[in-house]
Amino acid sequence: MVMAAEKEQISVKLPDGSVKTLPAGSTGADLANAISPSLAKAAVGTVINGKLSDLYAKISDGDEVRILTTKDPLSLELLRHSSAHVMAQAVQRLYPQAKIAMGPTTEDGFYYDFEIPNYKLVPEDLEKIEEEMKKICQSGQKLVRYVIPDVDKQISEFKEQGEKFKAELLEEHRNARPTLYLMQDKEGKTIWNDLCKGPHLPSTDLIKAFKLRKLSGAYWRADEEKEQLQRVYATSFWTQKDLDDYLYRIAEAEKRDHRRLSKQLDLFSLHEETGPGLVFWHPNLAAVRGVIEDFWRDEHRKRNYQFVYTPHVVSEELFAISGHLENYGENMFAPMDIDGQNYRVKPMNCPGHIMIYKSKPHSYRDLPIRLAELGTVYRYERSGTLHGMLRVRAFTQDDTHIFCTPEQLEGEILGVLDLTKVLMSAFGYTYKAYLSTRPEKYIGTIEQWDKVTNDLKSALEKVGLAYDIEEGGGTFYAPKIDIKLFDAIGREWQCPTIQVDMNLPERFDITYIGEDGNRHRTVMIHRAILGSLERFCGGLIEHYAGAFPLWLAPTQLMIIPIAERHHEKAHELEKKLRELTFRVKMDDRSETINYRIREAQQDQIPYMLVIGDKEMSSDSVAVRHRRQGDLGIMPIDQFIDRIKDEVAKRTPDKTSK
Repeated sequence: MVMAAEKEQISVKLPDGSVKTLPAGSTGADLANAISPSLAKAAVGTVINGKLSDLYAKISDGDEVRILTTKDPLSLELLRHSSAHVMAQAVQRLYPQAKIAMGPTTEDGFYYDFEIPNYKLVPEDLEKIEEEMKKICQSGQKLVRYVIPDVDKQISEFKEQGEKFKAELLEEHRNARPTLYLMQDKEGKTIWNDLCKGPHLPSTDLIKAFKLRKLSGAYWRADEEKEQLQRVYATSFWTQKDLDDYLYRIAEAEKRDHRRLSKQLDLFSLHEETGPGLVFWHPNLAAVRGVIEDFWRDEHRKRNYQFVYTPHVVSEELFAISGHLENYGENMFAPMDIDGQNYRVKPMNCPGHIMIYKSKPHSYRDLPIRLAELGTVYRYERSGTLHGMLRVRAFTQDDTHIFCTPEQLEGEILGVLDLTKVLMSAFGYTYKAYLSTRPEKYIGTIEQWDKVTNDLKSALEKVGLAYDIEEGGGTFYAPKIDIKLFDAIGREWQCPTIQVDMNLPERFDITYIGEDGNRHRTVMIHRAILGSLERFCGGLIEHYAGAFPLWLAPTQLMIIPIAERHHEKAHELEKKLRELTFRVKMDDRSETINYRIREAQQDQIPYMLVIGDKEMSSDSVAVRHRRQGDLGIMPIDQFIDRIKDEVAKRTPDKTSK
């Protein structure tokens, strides 16, 4: 009798480590009720043994279970997946001829693909679909998981309904216990269904805030030879405030799009004639890049880095030794036959730096050696992945390789983290670190991995930098630190990275002579702080919304003489400012003063210096700031002292964000 009673009970482990006993056959909802009525009311789903599941999914003896509420970010996956089904139902209500394809969630929302014969959706239709979605949500339809008992019968039904895409998918997944999700009214009548593995919310009345954002074309299975579909992009959040905040960020992101701002501010261009993914830097953005590079070099000199240059084209034998040819070949450009030998444009700078290191023997007294290069590399990226300056085929990395002893490793990581802080704070970025640990497939010994990982962890903790651990996220040859920047509107940008390499030192036999007179394996650190200059500058354009602070601005000052009699004084001031290395222009056109000021503001020039009779007689200028407006009349020397200080301190122009 005791054994029978035990079989009627299951025990599950909760996130706090406690164990809860429940009747066999219990669901996540039953568990939530057993924990507390308030949790049961707030519950929207479960995580069972690390897998996202429905609230009414059954749990088994020994499972680890977490009850999801709307406060858990993971719950958005449930919300958006269910919202996608609501949208698809609404589209088929409004357009009965519509057939549904796929409707996955995305990073910040969801989409659904439809085939709608003889009708093309237009933006105005989105409002109609939203209204229909509201009715479905308010009706409180239940989302019920249904295991298909007879796959062949269900395929026939789909074909009879014209749902050819669902039939094709079901045929493909016939052996995977395929399921439908039924949407049922309060009487239990099925209103709509879709082939889906789930999971979903228990009811549509939990869906409160959603927005259909845009339309686009698509192809079934992303194959241009197959049916053309219409895709509706959307998003949903638990509250209207969260949705409004998201839509504001999206609007801001669109305003800050570096491609749009580039046309407005004449920053860069891409040309079909020269091939995709190849960036042409116009004078304005080239000026910004020049300032960044000078700043970068100055800070590296302070830390005893040595600058090097390596060839853009080398024998592919170098990449055979490094392993890039074997493991990275698909991302390399095709070889060039030169004198019967294959050459490649370099996809990485590291082999070149290794050749410099190996050009002569080194003692432990020589280390650390820090080799730095603003080196341009070339990588084949598929044309569909290219995106302005953010994803390109030729780019310049602030690539540095540090060669040191094992004992020096932690100190070198500390130095890189300090340099990261100096550089990123100058650009107004906050950031967070991620420590990636040993993956399943790795080289080297566990002892080596533990030692290097602990050194990285210790360095992060010594500088007080918050970090998350990404278990198993390291490369096969070493753990790494990735740093994600947060821009002015809270978006993440992956830029700085620090990797300790246990692969290339073995492949190239990189050594030093130790204090004991024997050869020892050199520790090699790869690190890039800005990353790709193309991507970094593209991100900066969006971070500043094109309004670079004074120290970075392509044109820092615009001199505007009111009338022709003021031109000579304006030219004198222009010459003086140029001699002080300020980037200055003069607008002496016959347009009105207000027109010229407005144009300078549109060009995001930080300061406008107006010269008229009063200013000419008093050796002063009337100063306008692009955001703060009229700052009054200042003696020229006083104004110069002001902007010298602003540039020296790299003062951020907070009003431009």
